[in-house]
Amino acid sequence: MSWLEKLLPPKIQHTNPADRRSVPEGLWIKCPSCETVLYKSDLEQNQNVCPTCSHHHRISARDRLNVFLDGEGRYEIGQEVLPIDALKFKDSRKYPERLKEAIDKTGETDALVVMGGAVCAVSVVAACFEFEFMGGSMGSVVGERFTRGVQAAIEQKVPFICFTATGGARMQEGLFSLMQMAKTNASLTRLAKKKLPFITVLTDPTMGGVSAGFAFLGDVVIAEPKALIGFAGPRVIESTVRVTLPEGFQRAEFLQTKGAIDFICDRRELRKTIANTLAMLQRQPADAVA
Repeated sequence: MSWLEKLLPPKIQHTNPADRRSVPEGLWIKCPSCETVLYKSDLEQNQNVCPTCSHHHRISARDRLNVFLDGEGRYEIGQEVLPIDALKFKDSRKYPERLKEAIDKTGETDALVVMGGAVCAVSVVAACFEFEFMGGSMGSVVGERFTRGVQAAIEQKVPFICFTATGGARMQEGLFSLMQMAKTNASLTRLAKKKLPFITVLTDPTMGGVSAGFAFLGDVVIAEPKALIGFAGPRVIESTVRVTLPEGFQRAEFLQTKGAIDFICDRRELRKTIANTLAMLQRQPADAVA
């Protein structure tokens, strides 16, 4: 026994570093706004909103619809529509390779999930973008699923709601992608002719062809706090026009002061807020909302 071992208190035990338990990855999340370290399960139970500073973390499309829609009576629309490589597009990688990677990463088959159901007992059809699927880019499948969702709303005579989280059009589909701007807008014209409400909820980020298309066509346009909303990003604009943009430029609060959106709503209050808004738009009594 060495002299150092004699000095160590008898209760101190030597352990092999290889035997030490490691902390599981992904158990904790650091809030980018207030830098509070949060337990992941607690954050998820709070709809991915920081309980300390109310920073809205990004949330997957299916998780959002799960907390937004009532538990009973849900059904998915357009899940059978799948992407194809019509242009045989290849940049640094082939388009099918990028699609496979996105499918494996998210578990979704494209960047839009559409569901029928109800919110606080008010029947609706809701569409939600999955940003983790190729940046929530809008291609042919997104346009088709969106249009089918609108058609289902028309047939059932219910409102249509869309949650946006996207970087814009999908470059791998070229003009097929850009054509979806006209296609989705045309379907919303049919919805408007039937006098059915359309509500958009702009989340972080909402950019490119979607923001230039249907994102601002809602009868009511809602945004989540501090969501980035615009066409080109701030860095692109600054490098193009060579001016310093004002603080908070293209954030939801900035757009509200300019009248581009109707109001900002905390994610945890969206269910009740949208249900009450739909009751008002459809001239239903307030007590009709469960």
